[in-house]
Amino acid sequence: MTIRVFTAAIGLGTAFLLLGADEEPRQRVQVSKTERVDFPSGGTLRLKNSIGTLTVEAWDRPEVEITIIKSTKYELDARGRKQAPHELERVHVATDRQGDELVVTTDFPRNRAFPPPLYPKPEVNFALEYRIKAPANARIIDEHHDVGEVNIDGLTGDIDVNLLQGEIFLHLPENGQYDIHAKSDFGNVNSDFPGLETRRWWRLGHQSENGNSAAPHKLNLRVGFGDIVVLKMRAPKAPDSLFRDPRPEGL
Repeated sequence: MTIRVFTAAIGLGTAFLLLGADEEPRQRVQVSKTERVDFPSGGTLRLKNSIGTLTVEAWDRPEVEITIIKSTKYELDARGRKQAPHELERVHVATDRQGDELVVTTDFPRNRAFPPPLYPKPEVNFALEYRIKAPANARIIDEHHDVGEVNIDGLTGDIDVNLLQGEIFLHLPENGQYDIHAKSDFGNVNSDFPGLETRRWWRLGHQSENGNSAAPHKLNLRVGFGDIVVLKMRAPKAPDSLFRDPRPEGL
């Protein structure tokens, strides 16, 4: 296994708030890191304890590129910015290649609310973003994604996502065949692919299944609070001029 770390940078966000002529602007602190890991054809990318925004895009290389961006949730003064890198170090994202599976595990401290909230909400003081590029035939398993978004673009393998709160957005090849099982406890399910959408009377959510058990790929999508959107990647049609005889009519 080969793991190559490309960048590790600490920067300050561009957004700022001027509190007075004599005070420094309040700014966010951001830490980013990129690495590449060898990945087998048809392998599995498994995410554990993920949170924030996850984006997985297909590419044509036999490896996975993972960029992790950690930032403070709020703009900080000079004193807060000095302490911020130490606080962001407490958010750990580790990769581990296990046979045909690449496991990405996130570990972070939580701020427990008391009394507990009536609905899920972030209990952290940071923002986390995963930008991942993987082979198109990779299988994606996001075991338990906390509050955030899951965006998957152009992949053709099996996809299994369990999201607590937020949105699942899939952009898949239009000629793909999928056995789709998607449900939202409190939200909507919208799909370009054939399927039956039903509203479950005991919850304020939707469920969609296409019942195509013979399809080569399976989509298992679940969200507690939020929506699921599955769209087709429609290939652009060639202009008519490419097929038109350039000679004048009658010749």
